[in-house]
Amino acid sequence: MFIGIDLGSRTIKLAVVEEGKMMASAIAESGFDPASQALAMLAPYGRPRRLVATGYGRHLARQHFADGVITEIKAHALGVRHHFPECRCIVDVGGQDAKVIALDASGRVSNFQMNDKCAAGTGRFLEIMALTLGFSLSEFGGAALAAGGETVLNSMCTVFAESEVISLKNQGMPADRIARGVHLAVINRLAAMLGRLGCDGTLAFTGGVAKNPAMVALLGERLGEGIRLLVPDAPDLAGALGAALEAARSAEAR
Repeated sequence: MFIGIDLGSRTIKLAVVEEGKMMASAIAESGFDPASQALAMLAPYGRPRRLVATGYGRHLARQHFADGVITEIKAHALGVRHHFPECRCIVDVGGQDAKVIALDASGRVSNFQMNDKCAAGTGRFLEIMALTLGFSLSEFGGAALAAGGETVLNSMCTVFAESEVISLKNQGMPADRIARGVHLAVINRLAAMLGRLGCDGTLAFTGGVAKNPAMVALLGERLGEGIRLLVPDAPDLAGALGAALEAARSAEAR
């Protein structure tokens, strides 16, 4: 049994791999003490042959329980290629950052870009905009898809965008049209990152934001027919799965 654990900014994800297949998984809020939370998640599985950590808290994990660590970039590359061997590009949007990763034909990372300096274009940005418009996060994507039109959001700074959304709402703009505009603003930011990397062919969408149906549908529309967009069954577990696969690979190499 091999375990990968992804200590993210908002949640901790765990994947258990045996004989190359993910046999179990778990997700929990990071909380105030992520190391203790991770240990509680690991408790039901006993001691694996090897445990590899990734994510923001990977070095904290190595201090307390992990046998090794890998970057989020490598972890997502491994996790995505396990699902989609033909994939050459990854968009990963989590709670506090967005990443675009280009892969070569063998699945190795050839280039990447990250937005991790502000909340713009991340899950936190969408969460704040949803609350400002009076939607739950689960309702937000559906409202954007159902909108009969959209409005253009001029700012991607979370503080300014929130003020802009409030202003549009007070002008009588329907909330679903604003919601669609918010989603499209994030899509345009991701598309620009993809354009700088020159991604084409098959693209995988991972991270918790990939569970948002509007993000998936609108990103697919924005990319057009030239790019095939794929989403894993559990897009938020891609990093943890990649870490577990690395645990298996490194154990065998030893």
